[in-house]
Amino acid sequence: MIRKLPKLNALQTLALGFVIIIMIGTMLLMLPIASQNRESLAFLDSLFTATSATCVTGLVVFDTYTQFSFFGQFVILILIQIGGLGFMTIAVLFSIIIGKRIGLKERINLMQSVNSPQVGGVVRLARRILIVTAICELVGAGLLSIRFIPEFGVGKGIWFSVFHAISAFCNSGFDLMGTIAPNVSLMPFATDPLVVIVILFLIVIGGLGFIVWNDIADHGLHFSNYRLHTKILLVFTGIIILTSTGLFLVFERQHTLVGYNPGEQLLLSLFSAITPRTAGFNTVQTVSLSEAGSGLTMLLMLIGAGPGSTAGGIKITTLVVIFFSIVAHVRGKEDINLFGRRLEDSIIRKSFSSAAMYLLMLLTGVMTLFALQDVAFLDGLFEGISAIGTVGLSRGITASLSNPSQVVMILLMYVGRVGSLAVAMAFVEHKTVAGLRNPVEKIIIG
Repeated sequence: MIRKLPKLNALQTLALGFVIIIMIGTMLLMLPIASQNRESLAFLDSLFTATSATCVTGLVVFDTYTQFSFFGQFVILILIQIGGLGFMTIAVLFSIIIGKRIGLKERINLMQSVNSPQVGGVVRLARRILIVTAICELVGAGLLSIRFIPEFGVGKGIWFSVFHAISAFCNSGFDLMGTIAPNVSLMPFATDPLVVIVILFLIVIGGLGFIVWNDIADHGLHFSNYRLHTKILLVFTGIIILTSTGLFLVFERQHTLVGYNPGEQLLLSLFSAITPRTAGFNTVQTVSLSEAGSGLTMLLMLIGAGPGSTAGGIKITTLVVIFFSIVAHVRGKEDINLFGRRLEDSIIRKSFSSAAMYLLMLLTGVMTLFALQDVAFLDGLFEGISAIGTVGLSRGITASLSNPSQVVMILLMYVGRVGSLAVAMAFVEHKTVAGLRNPVEKIIIG
């Protein structure tokens, strides 16, 4: 007798869905037509690239432009778009187009995919996500074409504008600037205000998250009417950007900023402050950063951006909750109050659990990398944080990773996109025994 396959819960659907998308992308990138030289790419290299694109990371073993044909670049772009928005959002779009009814299970899966706090209104939220995405990417591509069409010609300029607008909005960090020189990212346009500012705006908007967009759409610019989630993200995103920009100006003034005028230094520092929060583009040589600059970059990669966004990292809201929880404990207060609202205990526990699981998986991945391959400590740590943070910045060791090391990076990228806690919960059986609680006993802490 054939046993029925077990039904998947929302987290399992999310985790498995990304695996399926990655494998489809891998098969497509292995086709000879996907490569410039019309030769089939090795499975592991294709898997690494497909994972990096779907998990909107940007780490590459080959320069995207010189290795992949237009077909290959197009496949990568589709993977970036699906990975950035979430495959459930795309699935709902097609269901809406063909007039299919969105059932409760699909709504629950979508809620999990976009980190919505409730099932109600998720279909309307999905529509808004798609509308905002289309508007931002089209406007971004239009503005970039002002510079790219004169630089690369009409056809190539339009394609480059579309590719980089989507890549920036989805915080992926993939670029096609290998047409100028391999692996230069946006350094050829480092001091071009138009290109840099457009890319930065796309990164920030994509990193704020779907819930924030929805809140702003509902309440306009009335800050007092926003959800607590939106207030925290907007305020602390601004604080992090301003603070880290100032720190980069100080840390890099005798290093990567040498030879630039004050205005250019400010632009470069602003880009360096925003891009590590999971975008992955760079306008200065990452390997040339000072030790302080490298440390700040790794910290920003760990922080990430907003939950339910195109970005990765531990997430701003998680770290804000942890920080103010510690402050409340030190001050002897039981409640954590922000913007006139008290945080639930369950949110505090989830924040600590999420951050701890994230750091545990990062530590495991980095230590495994060091065990598999002889790499410098800073280079390996930087690479590991970049992978799990779905950032894409590298100190130049990605192409030299051994096959086992590539597998480690693939797993870190996957965990970083799906979510460390979500991955753990997806494959752990949940059992609840009602009414039974063990006796309490205190232990010594600290």
